[in-house]
Amino acid sequence: MSKKINGGSVVEMQGDEMTRVIWDLIKEKLILPYVELDLHCYDLGIENRDATDDQVTVDAAEAIKKYNVGIKCATITPDEKRVEEFNLKQMWKSPNGTIRNILGGTVFREAIICKNIPRLVSGWVKPIIIGRHAYGDQYRATDFVVPGPGKVEISFTPKDGGEAIKYVIHNFEDCGGVALGMYNTDQSIRDFAHSSFQMALSKSWPLYMSTKNTILKKYDGRFKDIFQEIYEKDYKSQFEEKKIWYEHRLIDDMVAQAMKSEGGFIWACKNYDGDVQSDSVAQG
Repeated sequence: MSKKINGGSVVEMQGDEMTRVIWDLIKEKLILPYVELDLHCYDLGIENRDATDDQVTVDAAEAIKKYNVGIKCATITPDEKRVEEFNLKQMWKSPNGTIRNILGGTVFREAIICKNIPRLVSGWVKPIIIGRHAYGDQYRATDFVVPGPGKVEISFTPKDGGEAIKYVIHNFEDCGGVALGMYNTDQSIRDFAHSSFQMALSKSWPLYMSTKNTILKKYDGRFKDIFQEIYEKDYKSQFEEKKIWYEHRLIDDMVAQAMKSEGGFIWACKNYDGDVQSDSVAQG
């Protein structure tokens, strides 16, 4: 090849252990001989994240926002054993979660179906695209060990100085336990909805959105209501023109339907559900 392709600016996020070696080989043999890249490199290895108090992860995410394209190698999210192994200052959060929360948006994952590779779910003859809401929920939660008997409360203090709202989460009578608080924002849910509807239109496939709103009536109910509002206002006529549809389903019902289906639909999941189901679908 006489002239390289100009690939523009790309944020490169180096990972841990063998992924660094594999990525260097991929660059050396498959990319750099053919593509001219302006690489902006960030070392997300666990030692450097620890040395920078994880600021390097934040810097990498901000660089992606600036340059629009990022390539990330696999990284270690430390548990207790890794903290001891690497003598870390603390059990740092998942860099993937940090990056996703800064970027926002939705992660779409579509499995590649090969006819000559046996499938674990033989009925899946078309891909299932998982749309994972890549913001908030468990991945930005504040969790802690309750040290003993006492009361756990959650409160909201209005920015305008109005009266605070307070809820009792649980009275721990005889012993401690665990507790967490998590959140999401209307704007992020709206962005999630729009990207999901637009993906369905681009593929001409139906869209399902799953929650457990029968249990989390306010939290998951908010997702359900915002999706339905946006569908009715902005997308219903376009879906009908393409003869596709949108439905909300309970997560357990949706899992059962997916196992029985032939594929060929978009499945919009909350953050944790999308984490689990994207891996499940990839095995099929």
